[in-house]
Amino acid sequence: MNIQIRPVKEGDFADIVELFKEFALFEKHPEKMTNSVEQMLKEKEYFHCFLAETPKNEIIGYVTYFFSYHTWTGKSLYMDDLYVKADFRNQGIGKRLLDAVIGYARHEKCNKVRWQVSNWNKKAQEFYKKIGAEIDDVELNCDLPLK
Repeated sequence: MNIQIRPVKEGDFADIVELFKEFALFEKHPEKMTNSVEQMLKEKEYFHCFLAETPKNEIIGYVTYFFSYHTWTGKSLYMDDLYVKADFRNQGIGKRLLDAVIGYARHEKCNKVRWQVSNWNKKAQEFYKKIGAEIDDVELNCDLPLK
């Protein structure tokens, strides 16, 4: 299948929000997905994303990211989410999205790319290990909701 990987555009936000909902369901936490098109429009300068799109302009996957600074290693790119619709998995689309983020991080002279993977998602862990990612089990997420 001829899938295009491209940067997100504002006109994609409605489709992306629907994929965010799918991802939250996949992650077993649909109640935590509170983002909306309206919120994304207000905060668009913070939203960075590559999309996977079919020749019929259907968005079938995405990877979101942002720059961060880590005290031990310096400038980094944090990959927040990588998601591909179930019907399109195991076709190399996730790898192409990941390659887009890694390539962008290299272009921007980042020292590393960092992300998280759920401890139950063994398939994703194996995928990440195959590309050379180091997965530790030392740190835990800490979230402080401000709304």
